[in-house]
Amino acid sequence: MGSSDRRLSVTLVDVRPGKEEEFLALATRFEALLIRKEYGRAETIRDEANPRRFYAVRHWSDLSAAERCHGDPEVQLLTAQLYQLARVTHVVNGVRRPDDARLLTGDRRARVEADRRTGFDRRQHNLGRSAGEQRGGVERRLGPRRLRDRGGEGAIDLVAAARRARENADAAFSHFKVGAALEVADGTVVAGCNIENATYGLTICAERVAMFKALSDGHRAFTRIAIVADTDSPTPPCGACRQILWEFGGNLEVHLANMHEPKGVHRLKDLLPLPFDARLL
Repeated sequence: MGSSDRRLSVTLVDVRPGKEEEFLALATRFEALLIRKEYGRAETIRDEANPRRFYAVRHWSDLSAAERCHGDPEVQLLTAQLYQLARVTHVVNGVRRPDDARLLTGDRRARVEADRRTGFDRRQHNLGRSAGEQRGGVERRLGPRRLRDRGGEGAIDLVAAARRARENADAAFSHFKVGAALEVADGTVVAGCNIENATYGLTICAERVAMFKALSDGHRAFTRIAIVADTDSPTPPCGACRQILWEFGGNLEVHLANMHEPKGVHRLKDLLPLPFDARLL
């Protein structure tokens, strides 16, 4: 095979604190898988200046091998585990076809691009703003990309996204507005709100709106969901929402909050014990 057929991809991986060894074990499994299935080879390089930052380099045998790899269920499982451990930024994508603008994870909305705020950062000098200073005195609204760009363990303010989603609720009958924000494994945030109907039975909850939006956009791996209502006590998802969230999201981390403060964090398995799913069919 000629060298002109080979392709290169580079991914920037910022591992969460305390997860470095788990990530390295996962990277070793991925490297072995690439060799075993003849997709190519991979290497993981640690950033000398930041011990929790790694560069995952993939040397693909050719474009076809890369595409087979990304469609491999075993690879997809490892990728989903990776997104639980780290924030991932695609820096170089050498396997995208000219007419295919989708991320290799299946996200149809995002585009592969270098992250301007991490890794190869062109802004190396302090421009004079103090830490936390906001442009014009107010924080600009954060879309999915800006939420992903924030560093640290609280990189995505999921509760704030759910509060904003609640503003769009159509609750003409109950006047009980709910907002939800679902975090995709790649850091994208998909929001939803409850939408009521005059027949009542066609009303749909915020959690299901968020999940169905995410699924229709091609997302299949999720990490957390935040649910917000204007109540003193927490508002957990209803039974129907718990079933949908479990079936498509698995054991999600569920953040409950009102308009002013957090009200608790739960695992979905604790909110839905002994769930019914495809394993029982």
